[in-house]
Amino acid sequence: MLDRLSSSQEDLESEELREDAETTGCTRIGDCHDRQIVTVTGTLRTVTLRPRAGVPALEAELFDGSAALDVVWLGRRSIVGIEPGRRLIASGRISMSRGRRVLFNPKYELRPLGRE
Repeated sequence: MLDRLSSSQEDLESEELREDAETTGCTRIGDCHDRQIVTVTGTLRTVTLRPRAGVPALEAELFDGSAALDVVWLGRRSIVGIEPGRRLIASGRISMSRGRRVLFNPKYELRPLGRE
């Protein structure tokens, strides 16, 4: 109990996200490898619109308490519900780009806001 009281808010949220990944049967982002097909879950930290090779791309950072993953939807400027703080389950093939894990055009499912 004393550990929980002395833990930072980020530590507590990370622990909750790791437990959520385990209960949903998803792969922890920190355990994902290049070219592996996975289903991951976490909270969107950032959502940004960036051009990639002249094509709009909606980019989001998904965090599950173990590591972060970039999720990229090529050709999309926005997606309803894709916003910082939203929980998401995403499936696809992991690519490694400059040491970061990336999922391009994943299948995804928005999760309810807050605790289920």
